[in-house]
Amino acid sequence: MINLPLYSEAALSCDLPELGLRRGDVVKLVDELKAPDGTPGYSVEVLNALGDTFKVTALPAWALEPLRVDEVLCVRLAG
Repeated sequence: MINLPLYSEAALSCDLPELGLRRGDVVKLVDELKAPDGTPGYSVEVLNALGDTFKVTALPAWALEPLRVDEVLCVRLAG
C-alpha cells in the first residue's frame, strides 16, 4: 500500500470514469479508511480550480500516487 500523509495532496494514478475523475486529477487526503473495494484507502476531497470542494469520495490507495516535483498542474472541465 502506498502510504501518504493525511491532509496532503496526491494524484490519481488511473481514470475513474464512474466518479468523473481522470488520471492526474489532484485530491486532498482527509482520512484513512477501507475503500469500497475492501482494500486500504483514503477519504478524499476533489477541489475545483478555485479551491472549493467539488466532490468527497473514498478511493483505494492503489489508485493514488504522490505528487512529484517534475509535474505541472493543469485544469479541465469537471465531469
